[in-house]
Amino acid sequence: MEAAAHHRARALLRVWQAILLLGLIPLGMAYIGHFSPGGTRLYQTWVYEGLELLASLSTLARALFVRAERSAWFFVGAGLLATTCGDIVYDFWFHGNPPFPSAADVGYLAFYPLLYVGIVLLLRTRVSRFSASPWLDGFLAATAAGALGTSVLLEVVIRSTQGSPLVVLTNMAYPLGDVLLLALLVFVFSVTRWRPGRAWALIATGLILNTVGDAVYLYQSAVGTYVEGRFLDLVWPLSLVLIGLSAWQRPGRVPRIELQTRSLLGTPLVCGLVATGVLVAATQFRVHALALVLACGTIVLVLARMMLSFRENAQLLETSRHEALTDALTGLPNRRKLLLDLQDELDRARSGERRMLALFDLNGFKDYNDTFGHPAGDALLSRLAAKLVAAAAPFGVAYRMGGDEFCVLSTAPEPELRRVGDALCEGGEGFSVTSAYGVAVIPDDASTVSAALSVADERLYAHKEMLAEIRRGMAHEPLLRTLAEREPELRAHVADVSSLAVRVGEQLGLLRDELEELRLAAELHDVGKLAIPDVVLQKAAALDATEWSFIHSHTLIGQRILSAAPALRSVGAIVRSTHENWDGMGYPEGLAGEAIPLSARIISACDAYSAMTSDRPYRAARTQEEAIRELRRCAGQQFDPQVVDLLCDALAAENQPEANFAAHG
Repeated sequence: MEAAAHHRARALLRVWQAILLLGLIPLGMAYIGHFSPGGTRLYQTWVYEGLELLASLSTLARALFVRAERSAWFFVGAGLLATTCGDIVYDFWFHGNPPFPSAADVGYLAFYPLLYVGIVLLLRTRVSRFSASPWLDGFLAATAAGALGTSVLLEVVIRSTQGSPLVVLTNMAYPLGDVLLLALLVFVFSVTRWRPGRAWALIATGLILNTVGDAVYLYQSAVGTYVEGRFLDLVWPLSLVLIGLSAWQRPGRVPRIELQTRSLLGTPLVCGLVATGVLVAATQFRVHALALVLACGTIVLVLARMMLSFRENAQLLETSRHEALTDALTGLPNRRKLLLDLQDELDRARSGERRMLALFDLNGFKDYNDTFGHPAGDALLSRLAAKLVAAAAPFGVAYRMGGDEFCVLSTAPEPELRRVGDALCEGGEGFSVTSAYGVAVIPDDASTVSAALSVADERLYAHKEMLAEIRRGMAHEPLLRTLAEREPELRAHVADVSSLAVRVGEQLGLLRDELEELRLAAELHDVGKLAIPDVVLQKAAALDATEWSFIHSHTLIGQRILSAAPALRSVGAIVRSTHENWDGMGYPEGLAGEAIPLSARIISACDAYSAMTSDRPYRAARTQEEAIRELRRCAGQQFDPQVVDLLCDALAAENQPEANFAAHG
């Protein structure tokens, strides 16, 4: 039903438009003199006013039956009806011989303000949004058109008009109204970048015809050469028919014009030339003062437009530069920006400043994308990017390299960067996204941008490989089985050390990957003993110097064994330092204090406690209280005092449930 009604409405509209266009044919032929059955009066009054009335009613019908742009077309239709009523009064009331001015002039002059309002409302509806430059171009074009129109029309009308002040004022109102309408239309065309659409083109054609007709009529009336019934009279019904047809054109919308649009200099250039021409003409001919004012205003607006163009171009350049250096999804600086900043950091590094370049890659992101879809993946990347920025903000800058790779350039030490990496972790029902990282120290590891990225990338993928093998449980199990077969009681010892170390690491706030690395190092810290003879390991008496050299070498041997598996290289570095002392009296390098890796300090204290509370060939096991007293005695010498405090707290908490049970038993 709705489709059929819509089809009938469109058919009726086409018939109405055909009547408007076909009605112009006999009217035109009658004026030219080739076709006038029934007398020219029939065509020059009834057909003439009939076509104008149909055009007016067509426009008002558009406002009545179509909600969109209703107010705009109502005022346009009212303007057409006002000038039609003026013609009706002129022909049927005054019989073609009215006084001047008359009631007909009221209808004619009402046409202008009504049409002004309608055009402004239509412009407001059809132009979505535009920046300052199109507005300024519009005013510029309007003042230039006004200057040109005023200099041509107004001076001619004033010089040729005689009579009372009311007569002169009425005669001047027509060219002023036409000039202002044309200026408004030029404004419309300018702000739409001269792509207004069919409706605006029909309105403009109609108003130009109306202006030309008014100008010729006023001039011929002033000099006494106007003759009614000539083809000049066709101009006004034709202009109204064109405006009436414009009401039913598809409205469309002018494309949004943003600041990024390339500035158009054609309008300022043409308008400046027009204004200059008016001012030059004023030196040779008499030009109305209003035209001079408008021409000078146009020149001022041209200068303002040039300044605005310069500012917009500067903003456009800055916007383009920002977009070129920014990741569109996350808003982080992109790879290009990193390369620029990294080169700056390398230049500073030559003066002794050190920087850390950390590359991060997400684990599990592809599975997340495949499971939840790319929009959810983009949202996850945006969330993780925001967390990374917040984590890195105190000491560095975060970047997105592309895909699921991120980067941080900072002054923080590597342990801090590990914590930053925890910001790139998120888990939930059915998914777990973590991160692997690789760090390059500038300028220690690299002196060029490409070298720094290459080192960090190599370490990143080594870390990813390690995590993958850890998840598969394949990298260290053969070594643990070999240790257990050679020394069965060692399995329980490394399990005890590993459990205690992880509990202390949790209290120190180590991240998930760091805890996993600590656990592995604790389990494998004695792997180097595979190369020490059993006679040395099982000896109950004191060891001689050669035997002690075997013992002291087991951490280095352990590192070499573990380094054979790329996934365990970082674990091997920890194992190497597990027998360093806080006071620098340990082995193999005599490291002291915080120069010893934190994980190695934790394992050292936990290993000592486990060894003291276990039976050995050369002594019996100590009690827990005795072992704790020994740990506290050696804190600050052999062991990290903070680690000892946390280990003792963990042991006390372990015994607390038994104490509570005994108290309530």
